Amino acid sequence: MNDSARLRADLVDGLTGEDAVGDPAWRDAALAVPRELFVGSFFVPVPGSSPTVYRPVRRADPGWLEQVYSNETLITQLDGRTRPEDVTGGTATGTPSSSSTLPSLVLRMWQQLGVEAGHRVLEVGTGTGYSTALGAHRLGDANLTSVEYDPVVGAAAAAAIGSAGFAPRLVIGDGLLGDPDGGEYDRLIATCAVRYLPPCWLHQVKPGGVILATLSGWGFGFGLVRLVVTAPGEGRGVFMPGYTSFMIARPHDRPPRQSISLLPGDERPSRINPEVIGTWTGSWVAQLAAPSAERMGAGGHQILWDVATGSQARTAPHPDGGWTVVQRGPLRLWDQVESAVEAWQRAGEPHQEGFGLTVSVTGQRVWIGTEDGPGWNLPI
Repeated sequence: MNDSARLRADLVDGLTGEDAVGDPAWRDAALAVPRELFVGSFFVPVPGSSPTVYRPVRRADPGWLEQVYSNETLITQLDGRTRPEDVTGGTATGTPSSSSTLPSLVLRMWQQLGVEAGHRVLEVGTGTGYSTALGAHRLGDANLTSVEYDPVVGAAAAAAIGSAGFAPRLVIGDGLLGDPDGGEYDRLIATCAVRYLPPCWLHQVKPGGVILATLSGWGFGFGLVRLVVTAPGEGRGVFMPGYTSFMIARPHDRPPRQSISLLPGDERPSRINPEVIGTWTGSWVAQLAAPSAERMGAGGHQILWDVATGSQARTAPHPDGGWTVVQRGPLRLWDQVESAVEAWQRAGEPHQEGFGLTVSVTGQRVWIGTEDGPGWNLPI
């Protein structure tokens, strides 16, 4: 057994709990597909740097192959353009825009999708092509179509997928528009986050089919939903356990931020501890309540800035205990967030797996517990 095969076997054997590869077909795929073909170079963050500085790791570097087979997400592009091979100095700065997702999450999502022999699958977000190759191994080339938004990323993925011995249908385009040629699919899996499920997805997946996608937004909350299509354009789903996050699809990302001035406004005591919206599910609830707001700050010092209206809310600890909030603009952002957090707390503060999603011709609504429970409309 060569080093690559040994490291693949060690990686798969090391996945336990909810990350364990329970389906033999996906285990075979993970053992067969060499990840190093898809991440010849990548970025790693420099510990302690702020803002984060990234160091490129290349094939010739010591320990490269062992890092490839770590159960970690490997960043392969910054700012939609900078690749590790483009860095001539020692480090680079920027915002991650493409990556090879940690293998445990890729395999877990493929298993959660529930594919069966003969299913046709649409993958939104080819990325490096590693997930696509796993899917092609399991499904066969003819049953998998993958769409990538970035043509440079897509070209590199196509070369890597071909070198691994697979030939699924690859498309360069906006995956939020689905398959540009249309078609009926049994499953759709997205490897990018979206603010809402694009309606065309619910028309290209057959009734009874499944969509697996991560909902996110500008408040940095995430929830992985498994939705069953009930009729063209309609469906019902539940959110999955665990902690799943992806880079948001570029067409759903927030507009470029202007400079923000924190201006005077109306001040009052906060009914909730602002730190709660910095937690995994608390940030999700706050995002549902204020979907066009970007969240900044940390701890008791939270800042919400509404991209659409310029409304602001900012919190601070009060010297005598508790917290205060200052709000300004046409939207009372903190009022919305407080009400949502209180509804979540009354429901027992469930993790995202206690939430569900209903999609109809009139909109998309996330709810807690049951469809008639507390809920919020997604920003379509």
